[in-house]
Amino acid sequence: MGVGAFLEPLIVVSLLTGGTILNRNKSPPSSSSSSSSSSPVSSRPNSWRDFDYPGALEAGGPSYSPKTKSRSSSVSSSSFDMAREKYDPRYRQRTLRFFNWEREITTPNNEIFKDRLLSRLLRALPFLVEVWYWALVYWVYQLGRAFSAVTLKDSTVDTARKHALQVVAVEEYLQIFIEADIQKWFRGHPVLMQWTNRTYSFIHIPGTILFLIVLYYITTARPKRTLLKPYEDDVDGRLSPRQWRQPVTRMGPDVYQKRRRTMVMCNLLAFVVFSFWPCMPPRLLSDLTYNGLDAAPAKSYGFVDTVHGVDGDSSVWTTNRFCNQYAAMPSLHFGYSFLIGLTIATAPMAKRGRMAWRRLALVSVGMVYPGIILAAIVATANHFILDAVAGACACLLAWKFNGLLLNLLPLEDYFLSVLRIHKP
Repeated sequence: MGVGAFLEPLIVVSLLTGGTILNRNKSPPSSSSSSSSSSPVSSRPNSWRDFDYPGALEAGGPSYSPKTKSRSSSVSSSSFDMAREKYDPRYRQRTLRFFNWEREITTPNNEIFKDRLLSRLLRALPFLVEVWYWALVYWVYQLGRAFSAVTLKDSTVDTARKHALQVVAVEEYLQIFIEADIQKWFRGHPVLMQWTNRTYSFIHIPGTILFLIVLYYITTARPKRTLLKPYEDDVDGRLSPRQWRQPVTRMGPDVYQKRRRTMVMCNLLAFVVFSFWPCMPPRLLSDLTYNGLDAAPAKSYGFVDTVHGVDGDSSVWTTNRFCNQYAAMPSLHFGYSFLIGLTIATAPMAKRGRMAWRRLALVSVGMVYPGIILAAIVATANHFILDAVAGACACLLAWKFNGLLLNLLPLEDYFLSVLRIHKP
């Protein structure tokens, strides 16, 4: 793992750097004088992101209702003057939502910092915000796992083993306990086993990052460039809401933002589960040093640790001392891959030709990646099949309730106001 300790982080950094360059902002910067001279309640948005697409609230744009008409046509001159008098550029309104409960709160409006150095840098390289999000989520999750690993007790290991045996019992009852047979088949094909080990160790994190980079480009960076291209001579790059909605109604920035929030929710759900219900992966059931009451049934299945063994291909991300080895349930390897597959399978298609066959082909392509990951996590004895099922359920729950994370935007507003940074 000597070379891997340097090479794997380098690959991740290279991907993030490449993603930042690929998704850079090519449009001309907004004029400070123009933006400062515009009225607080404008008849049209002053940048591509200030439209009422579903993710506008998260992107930092003002909140428009799709049911209302243009402000220029519905606001009288008197109400316009009243709004001008009441408008305070230092604050903005955010909406907290928890199912049927809603509440409006006032938070700092960091747009007043948009001409500062770091704000201009983020405006030129907006994917840096996504790099920050990814790093924050990853390291908070890893610190949580590290805390669990450092505070690990022998009783926790015994509990994790019992839970793993309970999973085996449930799978046997459902007649889906085939992990041992699958691993035996893969081990009978050494070359395939070697590549399966590498798939498990080296694809998860780089593959997820690459997915986010490409999805951001497709849903955010490329549409923005396409829309602003006819307006390159207009320093403000102003566009009407109709011009924005036409090409990105079904594949706009909101698609990317929902997937990113879904991944965060997956991490949160997984952390809660393995904190209160630790589960040992199949490979650790064959621990030769364990001679307790459950030793005989645990070792009887014959699972082999093919990744971390002498001839394995272990990753720097899974072999450090701060990695919690008893977090098999749910499988985020499969949960993330399932989300990526769902995103591909549900991608919007032009309404022409034989839609049914084309959709079927797209679904088939989307399910290839999670299928490969499922085979890898089972063949390497790192997860049970029910771990993958739990990972898929966590993904679906996170997909359904990812909007709850928008309630953290006020905290972000206050944090950025302290740093005096405007997020593009």
